[in-house]
Amino acid sequence: MKFVDEVRIYVKAGDGGNGAVAFRREKFIERGGPNGGDGGNGGSVVFVANPQLTTLLDYRYQQHHRAKSGEHGMGSDCNGHGAEDLVLQVPVGTLIRDEQTGELLVDLSDPGQRFVAAKGGRGGLGNMNFATSTRQTPRFAQDGGKGEEITLRLELKLLADVGLLGFPNAGKSTFISRVSRARPKVADYPFTTLVPNLGMVQYKDNLSFVMADIPGIIEGASEGVGLGHQFLRHVERCKVLVHLIDMGAEGEGRKPLDDFNILNTELKKYSAELASKPQVVAANKQDLTEGRERLGPFMEALRRRGIRVYPVSCATGEGMQPLMDAVAEVLFTGNTDKLHVEMPTKKSASKAPAKKAPAKKAPAKKAPAKKAPAKKAPAKKAPAKKAAKQAARKAPAKKAAAKKASRKAPVKKAAAKKASRKAPVKKAAAKKTARKPPAKKSGGRR
Repeated sequence: MKFVDEVRIYVKAGDGGNGAVAFRREKFIERGGPNGGDGGNGGSVVFVANPQLTTLLDYRYQQHHRAKSGEHGMGSDCNGHGAEDLVLQVPVGTLIRDEQTGELLVDLSDPGQRFVAAKGGRGGLGNMNFATSTRQTPRFAQDGGKGEEITLRLELKLLADVGLLGFPNAGKSTFISRVSRARPKVADYPFTTLVPNLGMVQYKDNLSFVMADIPGIIEGASEGVGLGHQFLRHVERCKVLVHLIDMGAEGEGRKPLDDFNILNTELKKYSAELASKPQVVAANKQDLTEGRERLGPFMEALRRRGIRVYPVSCATGEGMQPLMDAVAEVLFTGNTDKLHVEMPTKKSASKAPAKKAPAKKAPAKKAPAKKAPAKKAPAKKAPAKKAAKQAARKAPAKKAAAKKASRKAPVKKAAAKKASRKAPVKKAAAKKTARKPPAKKSGGRR
């Protein structure tokens, strides 16, 4: 089945039936009065989201859709029959826009959701509704209303939880065929995938999610190059994006880091909101020698940005389980810790080249190393001269200290003289004590 995700259609609702102008005419009944019936309502155009549909192919070849009009009113109080609504089935995830203004009218993202795009006209009233006491024979009726008409643009955005992005022939179809029951076409040439593919992934603990594989994105896709950019709308609803990097890419100037930068640039050009979604980076084709050789520099380059890389091989299944665990954790819990790594500090980055520098410059420093002893000889004499000068400076200092000591000597002699002067005072006190005993003898005589 051909995949069609965008069409332009014209829809017209049915007109309402006109009211009837009639009078009751029966034998033996005079002045029977008005009995014109009302007209029926026109049918509306209704869109219904059908989960069984996956394409808008039916509207590519039939672009005009008109609902039926209501019947006119009749005599004998007979009302016209109302027309049935025209129901248009569209896939779940269809956006309906006004073609002239570009306004988004509705997003049919739920199964069974309904939207009335054009409302049918209302039926007109018959003349029986206009009879009054003062106007008993109205000879007029109301015409039915016109149904709405509008030109719409239908856009299909597939409902998927995880989207696969990458360059052509990066292994996206092989990836989705390994983790789900989807069986897309797999070949060894670019642009094998021409239409998006959906796959139901059965995860642990009865958990499941839908994965979408879109055509490859190349540089310049925002200007219309390749096929991937026009299909990016199918991953706008995704909560997680998986960047599948081709580590074994062959071609002039193809590098894994350049491919990663180009993918993010094209996403930003298409939608800033899409570029800001959580991204899981997977380095594919680790079963090839070239892929393993390029893995180290690629991981180190993304480590500097704080991004974790999951090496996988879609052909052999190597590393698929850790990758799916990271995708499921982000999808079901919203935790993005497994998508980031610690960035290297600036100190460690500066120390690394500092250690390597002496190893490279060691041979160059050998020549001046031999001349070093010759320069050291005069360097030794300089301290001897300085020592002599310092000794000369210290000599006067010692003499000054000696003078100070000599000056202190008289001070000590003066202290000795004072001590000697105090001695007679003590002798005088001793004489006084010696004179006192006779006074005691006189007392004894009394």
